[in-house]
Amino acid sequence: MASKPDETRDGVPLTNLDQPLFDGAEATKRDLVDYLDAVHERILGELRDRPLSVIRVRPGQQPFMQKNVPKYTPDWVQTVSLWAEASKREVSYALCNDRRTLLWFANQRAVEYHPTLVRVDRWDRVTQLVLDLDPPEGATFDLAVQAAHLVRQALTDVGLSGAVKTSGAKGVHVYVPIDDQATIEDAAAATRAIAARAERIDPALATTEFVRENRGGKVFVDSTRAGGATVVAAYSPRIRPGTPVSFPVGWDDLDQVSPSDFTLHTAPGLLGDADPWATQLPAPQTLSAALIEEGRAIPIARVQAMHEGKRRAQARRAAKQDG
Repeated sequence: MASKPDETRDGVPLTNLDQPLFDGAEATKRDLVDYLDAVHERILGELRDRPLSVIRVRPGQQPFMQKNVPKYTPDWVQTVSLWAEASKREVSYALCNDRRTLLWFANQRAVEYHPTLVRVDRWDRVTQLVLDLDPPEGATFDLAVQAAHLVRQALTDVGLSGAVKTSGAKGVHVYVPIDDQATIEDAAAATRAIAARAERIDPALATTEFVRENRGGKVFVDSTRAGGATVVAAYSPRIRPGTPVSFPVGWDDLDQVSPSDFTLHTAPGLLGDADPWATQLPAPQTLSAALIEEGRAIPIARVQAMHEGKRRAQARRAAKQDG
């Protein structure tokens, strides 16, 4: 028998609101619901018409990513079916297009919201380039910030501009809105070119090396968020101690902030009535043919890493045989 809801909002029964959200969250499920409700107009701007993956956390269980909507999903939740090449099956993704759907996800203990870079009306076009700046293990956020400034310089050098947000973990995301002229492959090539340019500005700080053990303590400028990839949305909470959120930061303020400044508890008060992400994102820009061409000459990091892994495995086998 279903438990009696603690309350109902927008027709969505909300249950077990006073349970802790997860270990170390410093928040309850009610805090999650209240936060997402407070920022719903802003986060829906990032999620609308984009196939959505969420990371949920049930009491006493490890967090898990959910792409396929569960069988008990209400029929008023909009969905879209996509072929997943990796698992060779159709996946039914939710489209989180309204407050009611967002509240339903919150009641499912969906903490993190990871939309695709494509919208359902244009599968063949991404709407932005994303560079994910990931500092090395044990490093401070400050290193990711320094790398973000390299990316900004690289963008300026090719006549582009971007907006920046904390990832909500230890990194930084730079978004570059683009128009619909470039194919997914061309957008991916342009992203690789920008990452390589950032690395060249300060190779002692930044690296595009995909294999973690080869990065030499540098910030990884990840150019692989392309095509069907997802990135955590602006304003999304993260399953991290204190429940930080991915938060927009002005370029001039980036050196003064810490990811822990922006949590499920503090973010609504910092935002007030503003939507800094919508304000800071530049208008969609056109990628130059020269930048795309530059990127086409750069190997795709994941593919390169896969080949390198195979080469090393072959070398190990050969060494054993020789031995």
